[in-house]
Amino acid sequence: MPTPLLSRRDIDFLIFDWLRIDDLFARERFAEHSRETVTAVIDLAERLTEAEFLPHYKDADRDEPKLRADGVEVHPAVRAAVRAFSEAGLAAGPFDASLGGLQLPELVHTAVMAYSMAANVATTAYPMLSIGNSRLLSTFGTPAQIEAFVRPQVEGRALGTMCLSEPQAGSSLADIATRAEADGEGALGRRYRITGNKMWISGGDHDITDNIVHLVLAKIVGDDGKLPSGTAGISLFAVPKLLVEDGSAERNDISVAGLNHKMGYRGTANCLLNFGEGVRHRPGGRAGAVGYLVGEPGRGLAAMFHMMNEARIAIGLGAAALGYRAHRLSVDYARERRQGRPAGARAGSPVAIIDHPDVRRMLLAQKTYSEGALALVFYCARLIDEARTATDENTRAQALSCLEILTPVAKAWPSEWGLAANDLAIQIHGGYGYTRDFDVEQLYRDNRLNPIHEGTTGIQAIDLVGRKIRRSGDGALKLLSERVEATCRKAAAAGLSTQAQALTHDWVRIGDIAEDLLQRDHQVAIWNATHFLSAFGHAVVAWLWLDQAATLEPDADDLATARFAQAKRRCCRFFFETEVPKIATWLQLVADNSDVAAACPPEFFINE
Repeated sequence: MPTPLLSRRDIDFLIFDWLRIDDLFARERFAEHSRETVTAVIDLAERLTEAEFLPHYKDADRDEPKLRADGVEVHPAVRAAVRAFSEAGLAAGPFDASLGGLQLPELVHTAVMAYSMAANVATTAYPMLSIGNSRLLSTFGTPAQIEAFVRPQVEGRALGTMCLSEPQAGSSLADIATRAEADGEGALGRRYRITGNKMWISGGDHDITDNIVHLVLAKIVGDDGKLPSGTAGISLFAVPKLLVEDGSAERNDISVAGLNHKMGYRGTANCLLNFGEGVRHRPGGRAGAVGYLVGEPGRGLAAMFHMMNEARIAIGLGAAALGYRAHRLSVDYARERRQGRPAGARAGSPVAIIDHPDVRRMLLAQKTYSEGALALVFYCARLIDEARTATDENTRAQALSCLEILTPVAKAWPSEWGLAANDLAIQIHGGYGYTRDFDVEQLYRDNRLNPIHEGTTGIQAIDLVGRKIRRSGDGALKLLSERVEATCRKAAAAGLSTQAQALTHDWVRIGDIAEDLLQRDHQVAIWNATHFLSAFGHAVVAWLWLDQAATLEPDADDLATARFAQAKRRCCRFFFETEVPKIATWLQLVADNSDVAAACPPEFFINE
């Protein structure tokens, strides 16, 4: 029976045929792997997530984490699933062999996470954050910190978080007020006492593992007793729940002030954490949570971006997976649900709703959004592998440049359009769609969080326009343009010249407007940043759809292969006919420097 989560044929096509993972096996890091080992790992992920993650999807949504006297208690099935994930070695997949990892390509790790996110995105949040936490510490931590904090996470004995936001400072990290006061030198590096409050901390406390390694942004108190201003004064600290420096496993001065109750991801314990309330003290009587400086003072935000960028792509992956699963459920429902008759028919039995043209329109839109989103994130994973392991420096630099400009798109586009697929799933299910009896209701709630997680769509737009284009110039865009041009040439030769011409036209327009944005005042340039992100994202996904369509053989002798290729080409055509025309509208707003929103007086929004 096919998996209810993702199409294995599609996953194999993306990995083996489109993104050519076999090319990576010649590289030293992946020399122990082959097509057979990759297939075995994905088989394992498919089986484990169906057995351990999917069954409690609705149970953990109903039975949310609870705050007890000694901490947060999660649903027992969540605890068992996360442990099973680690015991199977899936959490260790991308790590170095020296840490007990499997040194899997990022592309394979992304496929593994896609299955777990499609099955249960809330439960997957625990290992997802821990993997990002460990990779940051592996990059910026000292050997002692890596041994104390990374190895236990890779082995599944601890989990990790990222602690950025505060109640008074959400995404505005320059305004954080958490303090760090020097506390001497320890075996794990420079020690500090951390005091402050952190909000929206996913996995902030739980009973899955004994220890939790918090990566905390804070500002070091100056000699004058004041905190530095702005983001330049932010430092990064590893603050464990249990202190392991002296082997005591004593509780650190961290307490859970409350749980946030979200509309989705309800199985993920989302906490308000207080650091350094003075409830617990270390020898010497000093209050405050013990933290260890990671990297250099004042360079904390730069280091944290290592995890934040990874998390942004992971959020995009989750959004794609949720939309993808909703589409598969919608197809099953549309085939089984019989209602109505063909237009003009007054008699006869009701037909399956998939026979109605508007239902097929919605199914095709879902398929196009969700599969396009998944292809985008997989493409980014392939860029990560290239940036880390390519044999020449120029190839690595080019891959990294393309990855950087695509990261805000990989976060925002799946979050917006994967959610659109979830919205259509409810519509296809009709009245049943918004009842709790069907998964599509919960899938929508879970996915609705993703346009906000790890920076809203508006923040991603400012990042794209304000940082990736204006600060970095148009170098990355030119590199991406070369790839788009190569696809258009390939597509024209494959009988897709209409789509190739349309994409070429829009891409030239994007380049012209990006050049114009470089000349504008910064504040004016970001007036319509979200419109530019929308246009750019749609153009990127159109490119990836065209590239996939040009790779496939719609006339293959094998019927299943031919049907798969034909369906992909139909999606490509649908996207170009129904979605690509939107690009011109968005770009025109940017080109006109429209102030319809930016110059709108706040008084217009007064409720009278």
